[in-house]
Amino acid sequence: MKKAVVIPDSFKGTLTSREICTIISDKINKHFPDCQVISIPVADGGEGSVDCFLWALGGEKVYEIVSSPYFEDMEAFYGLIDDTGVVEMAACAGLPLVEGRKNPSLTTSYGVGQLIMAAVKKGCKKIIVGLGGSCTNDGGCGAAAAAGIKFYDKEGKEFIPVGKTLIDIDRIDLTHRAKELDDIEIITMCDIDNPMYGPEGAACVFGPQKGADEKMVLELDRGLEHLCRVIERETGKNLKDVPGTGAAGAMGAGMIAFFDSVLQMGIETVLDTVKFDELIADADMIFTGEGRFDKQSLRGKVVIGVGKRAKNKNIPVTVIAGGAHKNIEEAYDMGISSIFTINRLPEDFEICRYKSKENLEATIDNILRLIKSIR
Repeated sequence: MKKAVVIPDSFKGTLTSREICTIISDKINKHFPDCQVISIPVADGGEGSVDCFLWALGGEKVYEIVSSPYFEDMEAFYGLIDDTGVVEMAACAGLPLVEGRKNPSLTTSYGVGQLIMAAVKKGCKKIIVGLGGSCTNDGGCGAAAAAGIKFYDKEGKEFIPVGKTLIDIDRIDLTHRAKELDDIEIITMCDIDNPMYGPEGAACVFGPQKGADEKMVLELDRGLEHLCRVIERETGKNLKDVPGTGAAGAMGAGMIAFFDSVLQMGIETVLDTVKFDELIADADMIFTGEGRFDKQSLRGKVVIGVGKRAKNKNIPVTVIAGGAHKNIEEAYDMGISSIFTINRLPEDFEICRYKSKENLEATIDNILRLIKSIR
C-alpha cells in the first residue's frame, strides 16, 4: 500500500474524527512505513468544524469579540484558510453556551452574523458556515441584523428579532445589507432536511432539546411560519418546502433568505474544499467510518459521500464503524467495499464506549494485517 486516505466522521460520544485519524494513521505507518497517509478529519458543521478544516488544510484561527446567545460580549472565532473563512455557528450560538439557562425564545444568532462579516472584512471571498449544535430559533434574523438588514414591527420600530418576537415582524428592509456580501460565495453546511416550520420543522423537532416546553414550541413554530410568509413577501423566496431550512433554529432559511447562500451536505462541502477528487487519484485505499452505520447513513452523510466519490475513481473504501445495523447492503452499490465493526464482545454501549480506542486499534491492526498478507 503506497497511499492511503483517512477520512472518518466522529464516533459520537467516544472518539473525535481527529482521534480516529491519528489511530488509523499510526497503524498504517507501523505496517506500511513507506505509505503516504493523508488524514482529513470531518465534522458535521457543529462544534469542532473549524478545527477539522484547519487540521486538514492549514490556516489560522481568528478570534473576535461578538455577541453571545444573550447579546453579551464574548470571544469567538472563525477559521481563515487563504481567502476562505470557516464559521461554525456553535462558536457563539451553541447549546453549551447556554447550559443552565436554555431558552430558544430569547437567544440570538447575531454573533454568527458578526463572525461572517469579520471574515468578509478580512478579505475572504468564500465563507463556509456550519449550522450544527445551535441554541437558537430566530430564523437567522439575528445574523441578518448583524449584516445590516433591518426588521420593523407594525409601529415602524426597528428591532432585532429573537424566537418569541418573530411573530412581530411586519417589514424587512434589505437595502442596508452590507455591500461587501454582494461578491462573496457563501456555502452553508447542513446535514438535515427538516423544513422551516410544521410538525417536522425547527421548533417542533429541535425546540425541546434547546429548552422549549410544549407551549413555547407552538409559539416558536407560529413565529417561524409568520417569518416564512414575510420573507416570501419581501424577497420573493418561498422557503416553505425547502429541505434544510429548519436547520439550527431555521438558520438554514435565514442563510438562503438573507445571505443568498446555498445549503449543501456537510461532507460535500468538505470534499470540495479539500479537493478530494484530486487527493484520491492515486490512492490504494480509503478508510472512513462513523459510530453507527445504519439506514440513516445511506442518505448521503460522510461514509456514502466518500464512497460515491471513490466509486468514480475505482478506489476501494473500507468502513470502520462502532456498530452496523441490518439492511445496509445498499452501501455496497454506493462505492463501499467492506464494512467492519470495532466492538469485539456483545457488550452494552455504556461498557464498550470506554474501550473504543483499544477496539479501534485492534480492528485497524487486523485489517492492515489482512491487506499486507494478500499483497
